[in-house]
Amino acid sequence: MNKKIMSILLVLCVFFAEAQSGKPKLRFAFMTDIHLNYKNKGNCFEGFQKALKKVEKSNVEFILLGGDLVDVDKLNKNYNRADSLYTAFKAELNKSSLSIYPAIGNHDRFFDEEKGYTKGDELFNKHFKQSYYTFEKKNVRFFVLNSVQRGDKEGYYYNKEQINWLNDNLKTISPETPIIVVTHVPIYSLYYPVVEGRYVFLDVVNNYKELLEAFKGYNLKLVLQGHQHLYEEIYSQDVQYITAGAISAAWWYGPFYGTKEGFLTVDVDSANKIKWEYIDYGWKHTIEP
Repeated sequence: MNKKIMSILLVLCVFFAEAQSGKPKLRFAFMTDIHLNYKNKGNCFEGFQKALKKVEKSNVEFILLGGDLVDVDKLNKNYNRADSLYTAFKAELNKSSLSIYPAIGNHDRFFDEEKGYTKGDELFNKHFKQSYYTFEKKNVRFFVLNSVQRGDKEGYYYNKEQINWLNDNLKTISPETPIIVVTHVPIYSLYYPVVEGRYVFLDVVNNYKELLEAFKGYNLKLVLQGHQHLYEEIYSQDVQYITAGAISAAWWYGPFYGTKEGFLTVDVDSANKIKWEYIDYGWKHTIEP
């Protein structure tokens, strides 16, 4: 029996073993909108550690972070303070034994009063990696995107360079490969109808149609979103969009419009069907000063 046939048989054995056991082939956590702040308001560092410990006990293989990790966008010209907040956040992450894949959020961009945001991802790139990238786990392809490429008036968008990069990477994978996307700013959201009772084109990515056009002909299964601090599910054209509630809820001072502090666990089974659960990790918030 040659090596190719043996390899195929091994894959089939693993497939049927997983199917019979009922265990997912892949299980991970999605944590978003942590909002660690420089003054530790709301005891945010303690809360984040409690969330990480709960994730560690959830039998996940790795963690996706959905952006707004640290609040550096209002530190103005104090680069050293912004840099130290990123360093403190990385120290918290290093307490976990799990692999962690972060996305950038609008609050993760260092703002300079004189220069503006420029690209805004310089500090993020210094402490992590490129602000958009791709990786694969057990034949599931992940695209972690930068949805906060913006000026002061244009709104949030994926710039042309990132769209071109996405198209080039999609050409390297099979159309059958299941795809999961992480974006901080949502593609679809009902935040404003829920919170304010009105439909308005705010706090979603402006060129979402251009992004979704890139995935035509590919097996996009799930989009994980942040930014809104509300938990919502939208299913459209065979794609599930989930805006996860925030680790910080109402910025560490209790539930936000009914969504408690929490994170998602996501299971992908051997047939690439996806299930998820929003988990309240039991944080007891302080009273807002």
